[in-house]
This record gives sequence, C-alpha cells and structure tokens, in this order.
Amino acid sequence: MRECSMSNKNQIWYRKPAKEWFEAVPIGNGRLGAMVFGQVGCEKIQINEDSLWSGQPIERENPVALENLPIARKLLFSGNYMDAEHLVKEKIMGLRIEKGIHTYQTLGDLTLDFQNDNAHSDSCVPSIYRRSLDLDTAVATTEYQINQVNYKREVFSSFVDQAIIVHLTLSQGDLSTYVTLSRADNPDISIEGETITISGQAIGEGGEEHAVGVKYVARLAVDIDNGQITADGAGVLVSGASEVTITITAATSYWGKDPMLITRQQMELARTRTFEELKGRHVKEHQRLFRRVNLSIKTDPNETDYLPTDERLQAFQTGPDDPTLLALYFQFGRYLLISSSRTGSLPANLQGIWEPGLSPPWNSDYHININLQMNYWPAEVCNLSECHQPFFDFIDRLQERGEITAKKMYGCRGFVAHHTTDALLFTSAIGDPIYGMWAMGAGWCCRHLWEHYLYGGNEEFLACTAYPIMKQAALFFVDYLSEHPQTGYLVSGPSSSPENSFLTRNGQVAHLTMGSTMDHQIIRDSFDSCIQASQILGIDDDFRERLKSVKDRLPPNSIGSDGRLMEWTEEFEEPEPGHRHISHLFALHPGEQISPIRTPDLAEACRKTLVHRLLHGGGHTGWSRAWIINFYARLLDGNSAYQHLLALLRQSTLPNLFDDHPPFQIDGNFGGCAGIAEMLLQSQNSEIHLLPALPDVWKEGTVSGLRARGGFEVDISWKNGKILCAMIKSDLGRSCQVRASNPLKVTVSDKPVSVEIINEATIRFSTESNVTYKLQV
Repeated sequence: MRECSMSNKNQIWYRKPAKEWFEAVPIGNGRLGAMVFGQVGCEKIQINEDSLWSGQPIERENPVALENLPIARKLLFSGNYMDAEHLVKEKIMGLRIEKGIHTYQTLGDLTLDFQNDNAHSDSCVPSIYRRSLDLDTAVATTEYQINQVNYKREVFSSFVDQAIIVHLTLSQGDLSTYVTLSRADNPDISIEGETITISGQAIGEGGEEHAVGVKYVARLAVDIDNGQITADGAGVLVSGASEVTITITAATSYWGKDPMLITRQQMELARTRTFEELKGRHVKEHQRLFRRVNLSIKTDPNETDYLPTDERLQAFQTGPDDPTLLALYFQFGRYLLISSSRTGSLPANLQGIWEPGLSPPWNSDYHININLQMNYWPAEVCNLSECHQPFFDFIDRLQERGEITAKKMYGCRGFVAHHTTDALLFTSAIGDPIYGMWAMGAGWCCRHLWEHYLYGGNEEFLACTAYPIMKQAALFFVDYLSEHPQTGYLVSGPSSSPENSFLTRNGQVAHLTMGSTMDHQIIRDSFDSCIQASQILGIDDDFRERLKSVKDRLPPNSIGSDGRLMEWTEEFEEPEPGHRHISHLFALHPGEQISPIRTPDLAEACRKTLVHRLLHGGGHTGWSRAWIINFYARLLDGNSAYQHLLALLRQSTLPNLFDDHPPFQIDGNFGGCAGIAEMLLQSQNSEIHLLPALPDVWKEGTVSGLRARGGFEVDISWKNGKILCAMIKSDLGRSCQVRASNPLKVTVSDKPVSVEIINEATIRFSTESNVTYKLQV
C-alpha cells in the first residue's frame, strides 16, 4: 500500500480514525444509512433504518379550538395581543408530546473486533493509515498497513440490493475478527451459523402506551474465503480468512409489512451475488445520479488541496479561501440527498437518516416551517428530481390527517399542517404559540410539487399528483382567511411569523397577529401555482376565478418607515432583531414574487432587512446562514452570497462536513448546496439567468448538468467573470429566454439560430425537444 496524498476532487479523506460520531463518514441508500468510523483494532459502524420510529398516532387537536378561534381573532384585531396569546395557548393549541416519546431512533451498531488477530494487538500501530468517502462511488474505504501487510475495508449501502455491504481484504496472510450486531435497548438476538438477527420494538421514553412504535428486524450474514466461522451467544468469530463479506439487511413494520420476511428475502437475494457484482451494481446506480452534475472552480494549485478533509477544513476556517473545497461541499450536498432520499423511503429528516441515539435532537422530526423544505432545495436544480419523490409521497400522506385538523381546528375545507410533523403524520398546532400557531406548513410543502412540474413539465404528474394536493391546500386558505375590520384585506391568523416575536405598544413581548407577511406570501404563492396549474390542465374554471378574487384582497408586501420589508402588517419593534428566521423574505427565496429585476424597490427592502438582521447577529445557525446565501444570490449579489458561503463552512461545519446547527442538522448542507447552484444558475419567472450571482473570486470555472425550469439542462463555462460558452439542452421544446452579463449568439451544429432581443442582457429563441443549443460571445 502506498500512502495516498493526491487530491481527489470528489473524495473526503482522513489520516486517522474517527473518535467522535461527527468525524465518521456517512453512507446511505435512502433507507439504510450508516456512519463508518474506520477504527483499526475495533471497528464500529453505526446503522440507521429510516422508518425506525417510536410512538403511534394519537388525537392531538384541542377539542375547544374551533369555538375559541373567533374570540382569539377578535382580540388580535383589537390589539389585545397578550390576552389573545394566552387564550390560544390554553384553548386552541393541541397536545405537545415531550422529546423522546415519538422519535426516530438508531437501528444499532455493527462491531468488528480484531483483538483476536495477532496483527491487531494493542502494540501494533499502522505505519500507514487512510480512510475516505468517495462521493463518486459512494464507497467508504479504510486502508492501513501493519507489519508490511495492507488491510482494506470497503463499506457501501446499495439501493439496488437494499443492503449494507462490508468487505474486508488483506494483501497477505489471513484475518480474524469477532462480529457483533447490537442495540442499546437489548433486542432479541438470534445467532445461527454465520448469521445474526436482532429484533424488537421501538419504544419511546416515558412509558406511555402511545410511545410504543414499530417492530424492527436487522439481519447480518458473514461470508468468507478460506478460514472458519464459529458462532457463540453474542456474535460470530471469523478465523483465518483471506476475505470477508458482511451483508446487512433491515426493515420495520412501518409500511405494514413483515420485517422478518422482508429482511430474509433481501438477504437471500443479496447473497446470490459476489462482492464484485454487488459493488458494481451499487456504483453504477449511484453514478447514474451523481455524475449528472460537475462543478470545477479554477484556482492555482494550493498545498491545502492535498490535505485530509479535517485539516483542510481547519485551514480554511482560519486561513485563505479554498474554492476547490467549496466545490467538494457542493457535491457532498448532492451526495447526501442521493443517500438519504430515494424512491420508497421516507423524506430526509432533520438529521437526514443519520442519528446515533434513541432520543435525538427535536426527535429527528420534520420541521415544515423551513427545515424539511430546505432539504429539498437542491433536488431539481441539481438534477436529482427522483430524490424529490419521497417528499411528494409524504405530502400526499399528510392530507388525511390534515383534513381532520382543518375541520376540527378551523372549520375549513382542504388540508392544513403546522410548523412540524413526524413519521406519524400529525398535523395539529402543538406546543407554544410562538412556533406552533402557524398554519402554513402544507402550503409551503406544496410549492415543491409545483416546482417539480416547472422543471420537468410532466403534465401527468401535475394532473394526477401535484394539482389535487395543491388544490386542497389552497382550498383551506380560501376558508381560513378573515376580513380585517380596519383595512378590508383578507388576512391569516391567529399566526406567528415563524418563531419570531415583537413588542406591543406597552412593551410586552408577543408572537401572534392577524396577518404576518410570510403567511400572505405563501398563500399568494399557493394561489398563483393553482391558478396556473388549472389553466394548464384546462379544469376548475370556477375555482380558479375564486382564487383570483381572494388573492386580490391579500395585503401587499409593504416597506416600513426604515426601508425594510415589514414582517407583519403593522410596524413593530423587535426584541430579537438578529433572529435566525427571516421568514418574510420567502417571497424572495424560495418564492419568486420579489426580484431585483421586476420589483427593485421590494428587493432593496429585502436587502436592508438582511443587513439589519446580520448587524444584530443573524445567521448564527447553519441552516439560517444557508438561507442567507440563497437570499443574496436572488438579490444578484454574488460577493455577499460568497461571504456567507465562507461563513457557513467556517462557523457551522463539522469535520465530516455535516452542518452544525448546532448540533448536527442536515438542512444547512442542502441549503448551502442549493445556494451555490443559485449563484451559478437561476430560472424563476420563465427566464434562465446564467451566472446571476458569480462572486468576483470565481474568475474561471465550469459547471455542467444543472437544470432550469421549463425543461432545460445547462452547462456553463466562464473566464474573468464572463461567459465563454453555455450549452442549453431543451427537453420539452419550449421557448427559451436567457439573461446573461454579456451578449450571446445562439447556434445549433454551428448554424445560427434566430433570436429575439428583449434587451441588452436578454434574448429569446424557440427550441426543439432533445436539441442542444450553444450560446457564446
């Protein structure tokens, strides 16, 4: 084995084993995840199965909510904010279940103990060591040398074979290891020959009857070349082997199927294939998705390019910029989405699928007041639309309970969801009004259904999946809005501006109003998408006209006396001016109601809002910083977006590149990845904007495979901040409008294409499906 110091642009690597969980590297197939530590004497691989949840659905709505709703609204309209909030807390908010009762949990740990192997005695220290995660192959590899013998472990989680595979080899001699599979809550263990099976039931803390969750099963099988296998009551001992392959399958009862049967079938199928076949199938499937997009930011060679990732990150956090590390971080975000969200899985939760405990932060739930949505910001633009599907399935499944909540809490048609939910699909307003009294969760989620159509143009998806759900969310809003007695506008409420507060005229801290800006932006966005979708499908004329009339009565986005975008329909002083949520900029991003090109005054108000937040300490969490990158990209301010991208890695990134809220929370990874894409390509409002927010320091580079709304795939190369060439592939044959910093000519196969010049920065041309157009100076 040769010590490898060569840079690999899509590889994370280290010179030492992981001591802490956040130093280990993640693998996953959407459903089965693992964290690989790369330890020498006793390897630990922590495993997750995405549906392993404690708890079961229970009634959570407050039975007197509906009768108290008009009372709360009247109090808010009259300015009695504290009385209204007290009433809402006591009479409208539903049941909040304490942390650790309904929660995501770890599946357990695979341990490979090499202490019985003479070469791995405590006195033997590797002369060479390297562990890595290759983002291009999705294989975690640990390599080391002891006494001139090279040892290699490869670990991956296969989507096609629905199994985790661990492969051990060495250059000469033989290998011995003791294999165990364990979980902290003492599951049932069965060991037969070369197989280990653990089974049990996820149970949350507290002892409540409703804390009992899914049944789970994990199976492990050991196959060897040469040597022998001996089983005892706790594990399997491998002795004298030249090669070891460990296969792990796992499942739960979450989807209504027998996990014993599922894991047995998966195990039997996986073991019919050799390791080489398993790896080849896995790599081919992963690269089908991963290799669609490439990003290269040209820079002079730097010694940090050859550092291990933890040392490189540390150098970046205290020293100069590292554009190649930023490109790696972008691809790591795409890798994480592929690994945590695939067809048939649950959507990626607050920790993706990677969580080591039985009571994780926020239960690893689905916060839908930004966090779950941020997880999927890269899905379309970064050419991973298939990975969006678990989110769509989840939104669809929320409808049943959401319709009950809409009727019981509000007396409304349609469906509603509030600030958070989980794998049990609750939709009630729970907990404290500051975060829980916010009925926009379903509406924001539905934006993703519409975005998927805008990017792909699949009318069957729009007609059969997206529009029916979008319509139900919009229908709730139609019934939910109330007429403001002073202004005549239709306003939301009682509602918060997510998790933020304001000062009443007598200096009290309050959280609820009738009409927060973000609410009206989301409602307007919901109505706009439904209006357009019904026009495309040629259906629901009366409903469409109803949406138009209600939309016209929503309060407009307003600019306050200090020039900032108003967060509420009244100007309030803020007790926490650096709050992490900047919710009222939803219309800037991910929405498209505000832009520097079409609404420059509102865009400038957004800029002033950001400056004010940041001057008071905003952006201090990982996901918040990631959102700020996207905001500045939409403001076409590449240099500011870049500074916050640097801050994301310097202040909120762990040694394995996981986002640090703190603690670990994966949304910042996805938001940062999406932010880089937004800096390079935007396509809102039926216009492709090439390099809209390119920072000055990215003087030269290429990006390929990004997707634009309208059914386009885009490659761009640039130098000295100017576009050299862009290739736009049209999937749908639609008209293509392009904005760029310098005038471009369009050709197909070296033949000029007729273009309409909209202005000095913008052209429009017709396209044909499956034809690629070249744009250059």
